[in-house]
Amino acid sequence: MSKLSTATKRLLLGRPFRSDKLGHTLLPKRIALPVFASDAMSSVAYAPEEIFLVLSVAGISAYAYTPWIGLSVAIVMAVVVASYRQNVHAYPSGGGDYEVATVNLGPTAGLTVGSALMVDYVLTVAVSISSAASNIGSALPFVAQHKVLFAVAAIVLLTAVNLRGIRESGTAFAIPTYAFIVGMFLMLGWGFFRIYVLGEDVHAESSSFTLNAEDSHLYGIAFAFLIARAFSSGCAALTGVEAISNGVPAFQKPKSRNAATTLLLLGSIAIVLLMGIIILAQKIGIVYAHNPAEQLVGAPEGYHQKTLIAQIAEAVFSGFPIGFFFMAIVTALILVLAANTAFNGFPVLGSILAQDRYLPRQLHTRGDRLAFSNGILFLSGAAIAFVVVFGAEVTKLIQLYIVGVFVSFVLSQTGMIKHWTRHLKSETDKAQRARMQRSRVINSIGLAMTATVLIIVLITKFAAGAWIAIVAMVAIFIVMKMIRKHYDSVAAELEEQEWDGVLPSRTHSIVLVSKLHMPTMRALAYARATRPDTLEAITVNVDEPDTRALVREWEKSDVTVPLKVIESPYREITKPVLDYVKRVRRDAPRDVVTVFIPEYVVGHWWEQILHNQSALRLKSRLLFQPGVMVTSVPWQLSSSAKAKPLDIEKTAGATRRGYDTGEK
Repeated sequence: MSKLSTATKRLLLGRPFRSDKLGHTLLPKRIALPVFASDAMSSVAYAPEEIFLVLSVAGISAYAYTPWIGLSVAIVMAVVVASYRQNVHAYPSGGGDYEVATVNLGPTAGLTVGSALMVDYVLTVAVSISSAASNIGSALPFVAQHKVLFAVAAIVLLTAVNLRGIRESGTAFAIPTYAFIVGMFLMLGWGFFRIYVLGEDVHAESSSFTLNAEDSHLYGIAFAFLIARAFSSGCAALTGVEAISNGVPAFQKPKSRNAATTLLLLGSIAIVLLMGIIILAQKIGIVYAHNPAEQLVGAPEGYHQKTLIAQIAEAVFSGFPIGFFFMAIVTALILVLAANTAFNGFPVLGSILAQDRYLPRQLHTRGDRLAFSNGILFLSGAAIAFVVVFGAEVTKLIQLYIVGVFVSFVLSQTGMIKHWTRHLKSETDKAQRARMQRSRVINSIGLAMTATVLIIVLITKFAAGAWIAIVAMVAIFIVMKMIRKHYDSVAAELEEQEWDGVLPSRTHSIVLVSKLHMPTMRALAYARATRPDTLEAITVNVDEPDTRALVREWEKSDVTVPLKVIESPYREITKPVLDYVKRVRRDAPRDVVTVFIPEYVVGHWWEQILHNQSALRLKSRLLFQPGVMVTSVPWQLSSSAKAKPLDIEKTAGATRRGYDTGEK
């Protein structure tokens, strides 16, 4: 790695951490809350908005159902939080829903959970960042006009921060997360105080508008379907709850207790904020439309519809613009940081799946800063793809959302019921049995509720876009199955065959020659040092005058190794050499053929392009030949000496490779 790239990496990511520093990156509850709970807390910024949006189809009168829909979502959230508190105590290793399903329901169920959560984490980033773009766009029209650009830049920034390590990212995110919580409580508290204590009339800017309903005559099943769809959109508020069960190892000791406490704080704050926003929005008369230009009647020409939070803040802090801008900023920040939950959960899940050989092994190892760098980069790339494809539109992305997380909820709760049932068969202590039975009841209620929500989500969102998420889950499931099959077949192939201990009868060494120069002389010397039974040099005749000159020079030299000239009528190098090696192997199948290839060692990347291309092509082909060994004999050019001051101990990843970087 060049000095410039190394310096750039160190500037962006910082110096590498030793593996024994992992314990210093563990999170206390005050930092773990913004790291793992920001997704669930921030979802209150767009979940109520989606409820109003769906109900707008039936007109303003349908808004009367928003508190009841919000209450239903809050009840489900309370049950899910209570259920997951059982999970973090029973399975504190960090496998979360994947581990629960795998241990209790089998590998297929576990892999289903893994694929569902991977899709959900990607969509968490896409939805949160897109919603942040919409909220900032309420205050800054430029962002509203360039949402995709803003979203991509925000994801790249989050990626860089997370590559620095979870402890640093958690510390960086704590202040804006707590600012959002405090700001939300102040906004709701001041709003309700003005309405119920001071008796003031607080109205949103859209309260004077009327709504041109797309269909105001919905009855019976059609209206029930609309309510169910609004409920399923509101259930986006539950996303992020599962992240804590996947991130238990990142907590300080006692890990399970700290994780359970953080989960309780998460649920309590999210429920209060969710209900507060819905009730206050209804009280100040917010009218929110899916298509403002066509649905809003009475809106001025060129009206730009602000987000639900922005309209509430503008009404509550009327006459105090600082309050409005503060809420717009912290809401946008928490929505950007909400994606951080996925940046912590996805890499850990990917590492566990890679350890179980369902994903490439590169996802299992930690980077220089003790973060799962490859998982972070993979998540970032996938989220950017969704943002670009769907134009950073929350309404479009949210239709794909929450399917995966509720699939994992259902399988996780089913697994926990089986877990408690299995342990109750062997447990004799009455107090422990009572605790297990209570936990099983909680998980049973959680299963009933999450299964009901999953059915509602599938029915109401499938045609609207949820099928894309399902197809993605199935595709990931199949790919992970194929990866596991490959790893298993390789392991079986390497382990089942017994080494017979039979050595090759003879060794036949071949030195490739292009010119009689120092690299060739070194390759010949090294080949002699291996004491082969047969040693020969070969050159390919691609230019007649050059080949004749080489032969004359060879004959005049004191080199005793015979030189063979291989004809190449089509001026090709790789195929004639390959054919010659095959012929040698065919004539003596029990011989081992070793091909020595002189190579230049250069100091600049552009020099590598100018040299060694024939050697690379030959090696790539010879490696597939059985009974053939390929040996590179390096010759350092003067430019390679300029790369020496870098020192391998100072290059990227040196700590992981066992070099002492001097850090303490």
